[in-house]
Amino acid sequence: MTERTTVQNPILKYAHDLGWEIVSPPDTEAKRGFDTIAVSIQDRARNASLFFNDILYQKAKEFNHKLEDTKEELVRKLSILPNTIQGNRDFLAYLRGEKTFYSKAENREYNLTLTDFHNPANNIYQVTEEYYYFNGHFGNREDIVFLVNGIPVVVIECKNAAVDEAIAIGIDQLRRYHKETPEMMIPQQMFTVTESLGFSYGVTWNMNKRSIFNWRQEEVGRLEDKVKTFFEGIRD
Repeated sequence: MTERTTVQNPILKYAHDLGWEIVSPPDTEAKRGFDTIAVSIQDRARNASLFFNDILYQKAKEFNHKLEDTKEELVRKLSILPNTIQGNRDFLAYLRGEKTFYSKAENREYNLTLTDFHNPANNIYQVTEEYYYFNGHFGNREDIVFLVNGIPVVVIECKNAAVDEAIAIGIDQLRRYHKETPEMMIPQQMFTVTESLGFSYGVTWNMNKRSIFNWRQEEVGRLEDKVKTFFEGIRD
């Protein structure tokens, strides 16, 4: 009984039941621009994007008809935010449509829409596993990542219930990500940690114990119900 068989695989199935498209790790690497020739995972990921660039740009052009940025310009704009809580806050502002882009043709600023909150069906919902990022010094691999329009917004760390203090270990792991690879945490807005019995969650840039909560804390187990109610709220 491993965390993959008892936690990770079931979560992927439950997400698929809700309408999230499962993207395999090889397809995820292709969408993020991993090097196909390099041998080591670090070298393959060295210049990889945090995003599914093609999907991100496709939806940005669809939602913003006056957007003149190239795909590379848009991705760069979203990738150069500071690796701090301020960068995470700025990315949240992008997701909420509060940031702007400049139209030379119109000589004015427009709000940049990356997510369609009015018509959720217009968004692309995807989930993948073993999401690896390397910043040249450290590399980390997240168990499950949920993406909306090519943007990673939620991370789940899966643990084995047979391990003592499994939830606490998962939370410490996320704290390590902040220290070693903060870049990967900038677009991600929420985290959850589960060993199938408990289901702890919070916002990614506040790992204070008082700010970490239990989803439906009165219930022990029932992972399917917890996953589906949690992510139904995100899609809606």
